[in-house]
Amino acid sequence: MSRLDSFIRRLEAQRACLDLAARLVADLPGPVVEIGLGNGRTYSHLRALLPDRPIFVFDRRLAAHPACRPPEEFLFLGDIARTLPIALGRMRRRAALVHADIGCGDPEVTARNARKLARYLPAIVAHGAVVASDQPLEARWTEPLPLPEGVEPGRYFLYRCKGFG
Repeated sequence: MSRLDSFIRRLEAQRACLDLAARLVADLPGPVVEIGLGNGRTYSHLRALLPDRPIFVFDRRLAAHPACRPPEEFLFLGDIARTLPIALGRMRRRAALVHADIGCGDPEVTARNARKLARYLPAIVAHGAVVASDQPLEARWTEPLPLPEGVEPGRYFLYRCKGFG
């Protein structure tokens, strides 16, 4: 498979998982969290899917297209080990939906970021929340969810947040 075909499949899987995740949290109150803003495509999609929910965004630095940037009060810049634990005060409510796009091309760095995410995410997610991620999360507080039709296992990941501890 060409890299272009692989990229297209990843984006199709990402969109299908975000669409399903939005449906799964329709009755769960709480904001949305986007971890890894990048150029802002999925942030834009989440705004369209869930227009009545605040979307809090986390990234190392701001590099998104100007039309795809959150208002400053919804933006956390820096390492997630520092920003996630302090976010709940500004969010005021635990997140119903989290989208994490943290892969960076370096398998070691990506795995380290996934471990950080699994460690610090419980500080801001609600019981029953859904996490859509480009990386597997190995955490006792997650329960894998079935992927949408057409999404190959391992291409994207969906989890329900159960208990913490």
